[in-house]
Amino acid sequence: MLTTRTILLTAAAVVGLPAINAEALTPLSTDLSIDPGITDGPSEHATLAPSAFERQPDAAYEPIARITNRRAHSQCVPFARNESGVDIHGDAYTWWDQAATRYERTNAPQEGAVLVLHGYNDPNRGHVAVVKEIVSSRMIIVDHANWLNHGEITRDVPVRDVSPNNDWSQVQVWYVPTRHWGARNYEVQGFILNMLQDAQRANVQAPAGAATTQVAMKAAS
Repeated sequence: MLTTRTILLTAAAVVGLPAINAEALTPLSTDLSIDPGITDGPSEHATLAPSAFERQPDAAYEPIARITNRRAHSQCVPFARNESGVDIHGDAYTWWDQAATRYERTNAPQEGAVLVLHGYNDPNRGHVAVVKEIVSSRMIIVDHANWLNHGEITRDVPVRDVSPNNDWSQVQVWYVPTRHWGARNYEVQGFILNMLQDAQRANVQAPAGAATTQVAMKAAS
């Protein structure tokens, strides 16, 4: 088998070059073209146990929550409606009841769902936010508006479940100005999914079918 050194020395002799150190003719990139980290057997990562890939605890999570628009002059309701696609209007404290006959609701967070807080400041106040990511069974990330009562939009805000039974009935919200968890616990009504209930889907589909039937009847006449 011809080596790189043999080939270079032969080429030098053919063109009449004087004998030189063969090491000088060997390109450095050729010597290092084989990654020393590659072995014949499986890599270390391929043999690691699943426990080696477990996520870090919630306490190690580094929040990147920030105010992205201080001059949005937005309220939580229109922001949540636009971000989630859940087409509900009216005060935030009415959303949970309004969704009862229209949208699927759940007590567990899902990405894209609307988190509904009840009793925000007083019994006739509420707040809605959009779930952006599920970090763990005890922590989610939300985007929302007007949490600081200045019409601002805040994104990537951690919310953690502090309920005794881990049922998402009580939460704390990350407070961006001081970069700490808020001291107050908020009551959660649940999460509204952007999924119409069966009856609502039928109502949405019926007009389209009726229109098609009318067109077909006119064409037949």
